Amino acid sequence: MAFGLLRRWRSAGTSGAAPVLSVPLPDGAGAFACEVVDPTGQPMGGAEVTVTALGNHRTAAQGTTDPYGFFTATLPPGSYSVRMMADGLTPARETVEIAAGAALPPTRVMLHPAPQQELPPPGTWLFDPPHTAIRFIAKHVGMAHVHGRFTNFDGAIRVAPTMADSQVSVRIEAASITTGNKTRDNHLRSADFLDVERYPYIDFVSSRFVYQGGSKWTLHGTLTMHGTSRSVGLDTTYLGTVNGGYDQELRCAALAKTELHREDFTLNWRSMLARGIAVVGPTVQLELDVQAMYHTHDTPTPPE
Repeated sequence: MAFGLLRRWRSAGTSGAAPVLSVPLPDGAGAFACEVVDPTGQPMGGAEVTVTALGNHRTAAQGTTDPYGFFTATLPPGSYSVRMMADGLTPARETVEIAAGAALPPTRVMLHPAPQQELPPPGTWLFDPPHTAIRFIAKHVGMAHVHGRFTNFDGAIRVAPTMADSQVSVRIEAASITTGNKTRDNHLRSADFLDVERYPYIDFVSSRFVYQGGSKWTLHGTLTMHGTSRSVGLDTTYLGTVNGGYDQELRCAALAKTELHREDFTLNWRSMLARGIAVVGPTVQLELDVQAMYHTHDTPTPPE
């Protein structure tokens, strides 16, 4: 279904009047609008909204809220279920009746924090390399994306009784970078980029965990690469804990993502462009897909 344009104004000469919805309606159609706010009552831009027809269970409209938290759609007459959701918050659902030629006033919906998952027991958790991946996606200047990963690394999660006090440390061998192209990999290891002979390691050390609701956390810390240290925040999803593996050891898993700007780490590319060398773009998407084992004196050593 086509989306209408949501417009809000205050009535002329009336201070504090309620917003008025004005939507161009096709013949025989009606309109629905909602305002999504966070637990503090602030507008939530980017919240996902899905409108499903109750009669046939088909998706009639889908999109995200605007920067003011509003979403609107024009729809045929009928009954609909509207689902609103955002990371770290409990989804909300409303049922609406759409009538031909009518635009419903915006419904205000507050999303509440999702229940927190049970966290892993306090102690030391070591990365399990065969079941952990450190990946990145960069973009060639004017070309397609380049996918790569680092194959040699060590990491540990030290879970404190209070999760906010927990710590994560990761050490990556810079020379283990691989993108599936030997010439490109050698160039990335050279002094033009990572300069692995001078800077053999990429290190991350966390400073604090910040809870975002549900299974979502932000992991703040310092990333040191190419001799330069910068503060970064990793958007982290905790995936849970399970008994399983080689000797039914206790494991936990998480997925962490962030965007890096290469120039922040003095990985200059302008001089190479001037020499006509095709290089990756200025930003890199970094992803850590981690599985870690609870470490005790009899924790088995994962195979190579």
